[in-house]
Amino acid sequence: MKRTRTSKAWMQEHVNDEFVKRATKEGYRARAAFKLMEIDDRDKLIRPGMTIVDLGASPGSWSQVVGERLKGNGRVFALDILEMQPLRGVTFLQGDFTDETVLARLEQMLDGKPVDLVISDMAPNMSGISSVDQAKGAYLAELALDFSLRWLKPDGSFLVKAFIGEGFDDIVRAMREGFQTVATRKPKASRDRSSEVFLLGLKRKS
Repeated sequence: MKRTRTSKAWMQEHVNDEFVKRATKEGYRARAAFKLMEIDDRDKLIRPGMTIVDLGASPGSWSQVVGERLKGNGRVFALDILEMQPLRGVTFLQGDFTDETVLARLEQMLDGKPVDLVISDMAPNMSGISSVDQAKGAYLAELALDFSLRWLKPDGSFLVKAFIGEGFDDIVRAMREGFQTVATRKPKASRDRSSEVFLLGLKRKS
């Protein structure tokens, strides 16, 4: 298939992207690693000894960051519909988070033990139709929020990708009901033109 002008422009931008270059140089699987690093540097979410769930984990850059910052002391459970190459210290489950059977398997892996932090970089397959993509993204964020409220320890935290647009305010309101503090983060590695932001819920209400 012949590349379109748009796809060529995207590839050129991608190749020249400073975070893509850094990821390659520093051994991270994707530029997204730097999004989590910046947020964690600011908000101190990851600490040794924690149990952390990484939703939408593939190809594994967030799990890489988590593993480094746990310093070998903690547990990481990662899930994605796509395959992910193994990472030391990370228990990975391949499956669709929207599937009740897959969710039940993930919860079984937790063995009834609450977690300290849930992070979600899940995003839908983009159709190019803004209203459809926005609705799908909001749905994934809502599912991740529901999971976090059921499994986080009191005072646990939740970080989720969201897209500004229809349904965004609803997610913010729902998070405010469940967490003492809700903040918006836009890390430098998140492209300016993207409506992507990250919502951070701190200290789950008991």
